[in-house]
Amino acid sequence: MVQKTRLLIIAQDLMPYTDESELISRIAERIPHVAGQNGMEIRILMPKFGTINERRHRLHEVVRLSGMNIIVDNDDYPLIIKVASLPGSRIQVYFLDNDEFFRRKTMFNDDDGVPFADNADRMIFFCKGALEIVKKFGWAPDIIHCQGFMTTLIPFYIKTAYMSEPLFRDAKIVASLYDESYDKHFTGSFNQKASINQLTAADLAVFQDGDGGIDLRTAMIKYVDGVIVGSESILSNVIEIAEKVGTPVCPYNEDEYAAVAEYVGFYRSLMAQPVA
Repeated sequence: MVQKTRLLIIAQDLMPYTDESELISRIAERIPHVAGQNGMEIRILMPKFGTINERRHRLHEVVRLSGMNIIVDNDDYPLIIKVASLPGSRIQVYFLDNDEFFRRKTMFNDDDGVPFADNADRMIFFCKGALEIVKKFGWAPDIIHCQGFMTTLIPFYIKTAYMSEPLFRDAKIVASLYDESYDKHFTGSFNQKASINQLTAADLAVFQDGDGGIDLRTAMIKYVDGVIVGSESILSNVIEIAEKVGTPVCPYNEDEYAAVAEYVGFYRSLMAQPVA
């Protein structure tokens, strides 16, 4: 029997659980349904934000996956894993939880609309935790699709700190990029906090924008195998950066249903390319 293509979706926003960005959450919810109809085996990872009603969505803890600690800026934070089935399917959604980072009742901004000061720490925790959970699965994805700024470090970690990990060796990494600017509030300490395994702050310098700030989007494009343009407003910027580094681009399509179908074709085109 031919093994199904394995698609790992790592998303920060996913209907019906969250809708901070309606565009991201709608697209993230449609992808697994369309991919499943195309014969793919799918798993989804996302943060367990405090806005998610566990009883309504029937989340329960996965004890065998919980219990590890994730280090952020030399501090240990416990990682709890919960799971639910995506409505209308058997697709499993795994939620990464931690009281310090995700218990609050808003996702990225306080009640006054100001981004949380620890959004960088929360992103780092989520990205590190996501890769460790995939290792616990023992499930080697063929495609890893990252959605939203919270997933930015995933491609970088896979291509550097996890480059010798067999589970990720043959995976093609795709990133959907949107008009987000949370990195404008990140500080220079980001490089030190995001270090992992044998990486140093100097290795993370790729995320610096040259003016003392952090530029997540430009760095991410350098480490993925393909880019999907999710917002029309960033179309020219993303294409320009991708052309410079030779990263294939799936262009923006305002028809969301047609766009998701194009994503599946984009996955297959990338899988047909030899592993770098």
